[in-house]
Amino acid sequence: MPRLSSTHATSPFIWCAGIICAIISIAVIIGGIVIFVGYMVIHPRVPIISVEYAHLDLLKYDIVGVMQTQLTIVIRAENDNAKAPALFDKTNFKLSYEGKIIAYLKQDEFVVAKEKSVFSHYVVQSSPIPLSTQMKQAIDYAIKQDVIVFELKGGSKARWRVGPVGSVKFECNLSCELRSGTDWLTPPRGFPWLACEQGSDPALYQVNPSPT
Repeated sequence: MPRLSSTHATSPFIWCAGIICAIISIAVIIGGIVIFVGYMVIHPRVPIISVEYAHLDLLKYDIVGVMQTQLTIVIRAENDNAKAPALFDKTNFKLSYEGKIIAYLKQDEFVVAKEKSVFSHYVVQSSPIPLSTQMKQAIDYAIKQDVIVFELKGGSKARWRVGPVGSVKFECNLSCELRSGTDWLTPPRGFPWLACEQGSDPALYQVNPSPT
């Protein structure tokens, strides 16, 4: 018996699709190699967000249970990379006391040059804050202990350009406790102090009070 043989040729459309997929795959591989080589050449250090300075300018608390406060906070954005500037975007922080948000700190997109730092100054003034029973107890205790603690949390998104085709992105998060004495007649005594930077457990940052 005669055997049947297939005479169907591969469709030109399939050949074109295969060639296009091969070209895309090669382009992706080459792009990845370029980004990797660029990253290794630059060998960057991770951008850093930290509290450079904090100052308790005002603290008022009356018997009704209403608190007003004002703090000056300086945030430092540091770029130790010697070969590429860093772009910081979506910079947002929340300042709170006993879980109650006092203020939001925001900043527009900005660039930090190679091996440079940018300092952002915030003067945070709260509206009169009615305190809950728990917060009243907390501030009464703080006054007795001569120390009040505010929480600062937030961060920024940073990125570098790596070569002409790619970028490296970083998430810079910050979580701090800002501490200050409540007795304006004497400076804070014996409070722990650590530089408050990203990438670690909540740190303690001492705030210098000003006399009234």
